[in-house]
Order: sequence, then structure tokens, then C-alpha cells
Amino acid sequence: MNSNNRSFAPAPASEEAPEFTEKVVHINRCAKVVKGGRRFSFAALVVVGNQKGEVGVGYGKAKEVPECIRKGTEQARKNLVKINLRGETIPHHVLGESDGGKVLLRPATNGTGVIAGGGVRAVLEAVGINNVLSKSLGSNNHLAMVNATMDALRQLRSNDEIKNLRFGGKVAQEA
Repeated sequence: MNSNNRSFAPAPASEEAPEFTEKVVHINRCAKVVKGGRRFSFAALVVVGNQKGEVGVGYGKAKEVPECIRKGTEQARKNLVKINLRGETIPHHVLGESDGGKVLLRPATNGTGVIAGGGVRAVLEAVGINNVLSKSLGSNNHLAMVNATMDALRQLRSNDEIKNLRFGGKVAQEA
């Protein structure tokens, strides 16, 4: 199994019905120089999703790689967010921002695929979007791009939500 496409089944003790896919976006190695040499620590950026509209992001830090991936996965499962989709794409175009990263997402027709790279692709595939166009603007830092993508997905609204915001529920009463 490729180390970038880790898929773990949920632990048997947990009562989670949906199966989540996990993707390690980036592992950062940090070195602290001490008297005896270098001490390394690691940080893992992990994306978890059920490919049915739920996705979460976690950032775990530890002295060993498997432990930081485990911590990132736990944090991502705690931070799951429900995303409004329209079939296999998004309902409308949106611009997400986080720190220096900006991500533009646009809906695409069937057969287009996921036109995205790096962390943006990982998030979009984890949420279950199969047709979308994206453009990354600003920073290319992995954490900034993933957080900007999550910001963009949180801004998505369904047609019913937009109608209720614009007309205050009057459309539903007239029909």
C-alpha cells in the first residue's frame, strides 16, 4: 500500500457506521540541535472523509511518524464537517482563504474530474467531489491550502438555503 494513500478501518470498539478514508497530505520533519546532535520531531497533516459529504482535517505532532499520523487522524475525526454538494460537484463557485493561501473552486460538468493538486485534491476526494475545477492563489504552503479549501467548502450553500436567506421563507409559504 502506498504510504500517501492510507486507508484504515475504524477501530472495532468505536460505534462509527461510515467508513472513513484517510490521506496523509504532508509530513514535516523538524530538527532541534542539542549538545549531543540533532533531535527530530515530526508533524503530519491528515485529511479524513467518508466520500459522502463529510470531511475533517487534523494536524498531529510527535517524535515518531506513526504516532503523529495517529494524532492527526484522531483530530481530523473530531473536526468532521458536513458539506453541501450537488451530485458529484459543488453547487456554486467559491473562494476560500486561510492565512496566505487562497483557493478558488468552480463546479464542473460530469466527466471533468478533480482538477486540483496536492492538499486541495486530497480534501476534495475525501469529501466525495468527483468533478470540480480549482485554482490555488497566494501561498503554496500545505496547511494554508488545506485550510483554505476547507473554508471554501464551508461557504457552500444549497439552493433551498439561499432561497430562505433571500426571501425569508416566503417562497415555501406561497408554494
